Amino acid sequence: QVQLVESGGGLVQAGGFLRLSCLASGDRLSRYAMGWFRQAPGKEREFVAAISWSGENTYYGDSVKGRFTISRDDAKNTVYLQMNSLKPEDTAVYYCAANYVELRMWLESAYEYWGQGTQVTVSS
Repeated sequence: QVQLVESGGGLVQAGGFLRLSCLASGDRLSRYAMGWFRQAPGKEREFVAAISWSGENTYYGDSVKGRFTISRDDAKNTVYLQMNSLKPEDTAVYYCAANYVELRMWLESAYEYWGQGTQVTVSS
């Protein structure tokens, strides 16, 4: 089974950018469809982005379309989330998730494996 570790979070000013990484271990990343979710204090976990096994198909939540980009490098067993034009409302803990099945990837329940999360804070 795969283990996931996120990194790259931090404090950034509004309008800035960050790149999150999700390193997979214990299995080949190429076996999994991957997603990013986030959870702000007092709110439910929200879908951010997902990428298919091949990397050909990507999906985004409405609130991040045009600003965030998900990508994968299977040779490095890593998935990335490039976040540009950050807003204070992007402040949350960001989680990486993996699943064998490429189905309904915008649903939290579609993913079997989760990382511990990395904090992103955007100041105004």
